[in-house]
Amino acid sequence: MTVESTAARKPRRSSGAKRSASATARTSASAKKAQSSEPQLVQLLTPEGERVEHSEYDSYVADITPESLRGLYRDMVLTRRFDAEATALQRQGELGLWASLLGQEAAQIGSGRALRDDDYVFPTYREHGVAWCRGVDPTNLLGMFRGVNHGGWDPNSNNFHLYTIVIGSQTLHATGYAMGVAKDGADSAVIAYFGDGASSQGDVAESFTFSAVYNAPVVFFCQNNQWAISEPTERQTRVPLYQRAQGYGFPGVRVDGNDVLACLAVTRSALERARRGEGPTLVEAFTYRMGAHTTSDDPTKYRADEEREAWEAKDPILRLRTYLERQGIADEAFFAALETESEALGKRVREAVRAMPDPDHLAIFENVYADGHALVDEERAQFAAYQASFADGEVK
Repeated sequence: MTVESTAARKPRRSSGAKRSASATARTSASAKKAQSSEPQLVQLLTPEGERVEHSEYDSYVADITPESLRGLYRDMVLTRRFDAEATALQRQGELGLWASLLGQEAAQIGSGRALRDDDYVFPTYREHGVAWCRGVDPTNLLGMFRGVNHGGWDPNSNNFHLYTIVIGSQTLHATGYAMGVAKDGADSAVIAYFGDGASSQGDVAESFTFSAVYNAPVVFFCQNNQWAISEPTERQTRVPLYQRAQGYGFPGVRVDGNDVLACLAVTRSALERARRGEGPTLVEAFTYRMGAHTTSDDPTKYRADEEREAWEAKDPILRLRTYLERQGIADEAFFAALETESEALGKRVREAVRAMPDPDHLAIFENVYADGHALVDEERAQFAAYQASFADGEVK
């Protein structure tokens, strides 16, 4: 019994030693894998305003002149001024709602300025900076939020689609459009904007699948602003968002979303890849929503002031201004003139919003069906009679 018991224990001891060694090896391998899979952030301009080299992406901004840099700065400043004015107008009761882009100017201006005129954009409802780059009048963005139209611009005039409220659906629209572009033999590209929260939507997963299978010339530009309304990113995904692209068979890249030069370079690279027929790319712009999700949100309920303060130190506008000043690219006269232009934009926006006419109450019944419909005609007549029942003919 003693010999048998000893013999019985030996294999277990040996096996335990092997398991221990095996576990150590697995732990070491996992550590190495985790280390190799750490998020790689593309950055060309540090938060302190210092230019850093990047072997892969420097060539994509090699043509940037001092004038171009001043232009990028002007774009971000005026976009922020417009956004602040829209927020104030909502607080004054002039708009029903507003979704601020505060803190995300570099991601939008950098990617927006990477586009060619023949590229097509599918936005969400926060891409005010991209709209600016596409030549959409800022006042047109406000009509929908005031409730007087469904979008005050012609998408085909600027290759900028109407704002999309349904979360994530625009990625499918972009994929389908890009598949059509490929079938037409055009060399233009398509870009779809969405947020970190939308990345959890089934529509986004489906668009990744279709774009990969059909090699669609589309760039998925995810602005990871850290908070999907009130849910942090770590509750949305177990891996960095850009790494999700690997599972669908196309590349993903994470870029410093507060670095306008890096966003410009990375988006240019992805768009060129799409135009060459190499398929989709997922760009994760790692940024931060410094304001509320919308004006109906109170971010103080779910995030700490210290978090916002840490990101304010990475402010995209301050970062570029520091660089411009250090390099002698912009002087006080430039900044003063821009401030004057900024105030003029705010004034124009205020006056335009307050001058917007109310829509025709019966217009809601138009264009529901191409050839009309008996039920719609009946509903229109009922509503017209209800409206006429008021003394002044207007619904209160």
